[in-house]
Amino acid sequence: MLAADPQVVEEWKWETPVWSRHGILCTGETYKDKIKLTFAKGASLEDPSGLFNASLDGNARRAIDLHEGDMIDGAALAQLIRAAVALNLATATKKGAGPVKLLSGGNPQIAKAYGDAPVQAYIAAMPGWKSEIGRRLDALIEKAVPGVKKAVKWNSPLYGIEEGVWFLGIHCFTKYIKVAFFRGASFDPLPPGTSKQKDVRYLDIYEDDPLDEAQFADWVKQAAALPGERM
Repeated sequence: MLAADPQVVEEWKWETPVWSRHGILCTGETYKDKIKLTFAKGASLEDPSGLFNASLDGNARRAIDLHEGDMIDGAALAQLIRAAVALNLATATKKGAGPVKLLSGGNPQIAKAYGDAPVQAYIAAMPGWKSEIGRRLDALIEKAVPGVKKAVKWNSPLYGIEEGVWFLGIHCFTKYIKVAFFRGASFDPLPPGTSKQKDVRYLDIYEDDPLDEAQFADWVKQAAALPGERM
């Protein structure tokens, strides 16, 4: 749980362990022949790896039953946990004080946090056409670098191999999205945008620009292979 999202809260309630973030994620129960992990909003989560193998009376909850000798796909479980966090965050936002505030240039104001959930909140709040591009970029980064670490700092999503050391950042401006490759000056070919910082190169994406996904993925792989920027 904590490897998937270090900000998950572990508690003891109702005679069982409970994991929460922006609301309950799941509970753990022990039985004579199994351990049951029950996700509170499991019916609303995508489960491409088919981890859910038990439902509870057709309601919102779905469970993973683990018997002695069972193996579980840790990466798939982590993805499911992060999806549950993102769903809780989206639900909390809808119930909260209103939409995410947009700063100058239409950049979403998202509180500093680690993990996938704040990044997904940022992407969802990107105005207009930018949100779809944000989703495409996020998916391409995840595919190019399995297990990539994420955070939102300074109202910008950051991606890295380890938390606190980042190779890429995204930021919204009025007419475009700026992708910053923190070691982009070492890439071949170079990303087109120059910077006052000698190691940094940019990719600026405007509304009608075609996105070369193969080239972007190649730059992401090059970025992940280089030392990141500690921040």
